[in-house]
Parts: sequence; structure tokens; C-alpha cells
Amino acid sequence: MTCTVLVAYGSKNGSTAQIAEAVADVLRKDGLTAETLSARSVASVTSYDAVVVGGGLYAGRWHRDAQRFVRRHRRELTKRPVWFFSSGPLDASASERDIPPVPGVKRAMVRLGVREHVTFGGCLEEGAKGRVARMIVRSGRGGDFRDFDAIEAWAAGVVHALTRV
Repeated sequence: MTCTVLVAYGSKNGSTAQIAEAVADVLRKDGLTAETLSARSVASVTSYDAVVVGGGLYAGRWHRDAQRFVRRHRRELTKRPVWFFSSGPLDASASERDIPPVPGVKRAMVRLGVREHVTFGGCLEEGAKGRVARMIVRSGRGGDFRDFDAIEAWAAGVVHALTRV
């Protein structure tokens, strides 16, 4: 049996998209079929056996495209296994401890019966879009805090959950 997984993401500056692609790479490497798409561009989830949804965090909220994706596809998402990830902290905190989902993400998790959520460090570097993002980078508080070893380990857990019989 082939398992087809959608990895949908909401990303403003591309960091969350890169995390989504890293997750999909692990799924593919371990024999699953995985497609990475911007949450905004997904018309339907009916052709997927499982879904991973990721969103960048901005001012304590998930990226708008990730929020809208979950609302738009909620009926279908309740019929399949779903995992969430967030990216955002611009420090080492995500590598040092488990960061709970922000309130809006937590509510969606309960409504959909999401299997698991994890928060990864974010990335905000020179050339970032948005006035606030540029101010953060100029102030020296930007940088790349993503831990790709942790991202790949989490994705391997998704593979394990989908392939154990």
C-alpha cells in the first residue's frame, strides 16, 4: 500500500516552506509519496491519505494561509491522520524545550483530532518581507534557528506512525 501525504504550509519569507520540504524529503526517503504545496494553493485534500500542515508564527498567530487551509478543509481533515508544525522562535528555545501550540492552533488540533504538534525554531534573515521583520533583522535579533536534525527526526516519527501495521 502506498501512502500519499500532503505537506501544506503557510510561509511569508520561505523558512516554513523549507521546513515543509525537509519533512516531505524524509517521507519520500522512507518510501511514502509526499507532495509539498503552499496551503493557499491546495484545492482539495481528498486524494491524500494523510496531511501535515505547517505555519510560520507571527505575533503569536499561525500564518493566515495555514489557518485558512485548516478551516477550508476541516471536514476532510477529520477523516485522515493530521500532524501540525509551527516555526517561529528566533532563539534557541525550540531546541531546548517543547513549546506548546499557540491558542488558535491548539483549538484547531482539538477540533480535527490532530495527532501531534511541534514547534521548530524560525529563520528571519536579511531581505525579509514586512516592516516588522526588517526591524527585527536590523536590531540583530534575526538569524536561522531551524534545527534540521530535529525536523528530520520528527518527520521520521510521522513515517513510523503511518507505516506501522
